[in-house]
Amino acid sequence: MLAPSSTSLPGCDMSSNERAQRILDSLHTAVLTCDRDLVVTSINPAGEMLFGVSANHLVKRSLTDVCGNDRESMVPVLKAIETGQPVTAHGMRLTLSPETLIDVDYTATPLIRWDGEEQLILELIRVDQFLRLAMEETLIDTHAAKRAVIRGLAHEIKNPLGGLRGAAQLLDRELPDRGYREYTRIIIHEADRLRKLVDRMMGSYKPIRTAPVNIHEVLEHVRKLLQVEKPEGLTIRQDYDPSLPELDGDREQLVQAILNIVRNAVEAMKGNGRIILRTRVKRFTKIGNLSHSRVIRVDIEDDGPGIPHDLREQIFYPMVTGRAEGTGLGLSIAQDIIGRHGGLVEFASEPGDTRFTVYLPFTHKVANA
Repeated sequence: MLAPSSTSLPGCDMSSNERAQRILDSLHTAVLTCDRDLVVTSINPAGEMLFGVSANHLVKRSLTDVCGNDRESMVPVLKAIETGQPVTAHGMRLTLSPETLIDVDYTATPLIRWDGEEQLILELIRVDQFLRLAMEETLIDTHAAKRAVIRGLAHEIKNPLGGLRGAAQLLDRELPDRGYREYTRIIIHEADRLRKLVDRMMGSYKPIRTAPVNIHEVLEHVRKLLQVEKPEGLTIRQDYDPSLPELDGDREQLVQAILNIVRNAVEAMKGNGRIILRTRVKRFTKIGNLSHSRVIRVDIEDDGPGIPHDLREQIFYPMVTGRAEGTGLGLSIAQDIIGRHGGLVEFASEPGDTRFTVYLPFTHKVANA
């Protein structure tokens, strides 16, 4: 039995209870209710999103079963029932599927409904989601600071390079001995090479020209490019959501961004392994300071060796690479292009399972600065 001190829902008629249910349905926090036997009686839409299934799959199931049969996590819930007082617990791990584990904090609150039935309300807050949002904000701020520094540095480098090249051209015309002109041409060639390198470090400097773009056409174009050059030991699989609508973007630059990410995976695997291109819709996503009701999510997964731990914090910085022959510019340019589309590139990596995830809003005012 729940203790008599349990809180009662406001009001005592059915309409008040219905209003309370509507309030729960409007919350962004996942909330589910249980009876005194810990059988789930209802769940709000935010809860359905957290568990990734509809209410029909959760109602009438045991709370212990819904939470992955982790009986230890149920101890605070039982304490709330025993004392009749709300109890908050941290770090409960929910097993949504064999591949999906999430961490949540939760508060269990005993109640007595308007009709006298004992009830327990469970509020769940996904901890790893807050950590992801914090990491995204840090990544966006870092990327903006990096772009400002690189643009300033590029300006300081390109000015003397221009003077150096011009002086070499003048010297080339004045030298009486043609044998010495080989040296001036080397100077001109190296100055041009450094200028191109600086331009690449700055990312894609072309203005973004938006038009309706089918993300699957972009991915298929990238896949066909790789089909021509891919080694025998590499396979590329598609897992597309055919219901995705078009987005506003620059097709050419999106191809470049995705191609850079996929080529990075191919090089990391040394041409042997499997790459999966996957698309989905992700709802209620925040990118930077903007919240989006829906965004396109593109996953590029590979079963390569993974990203070394000492490179993970700087993986999107230019000139950072784990390969002696690499330039370290591909991922930096990809992040720049996606960022100017209002999106974001994330990654998660461990040996045998590396995933780069691209988030793209369906509509966004692009940044060409």
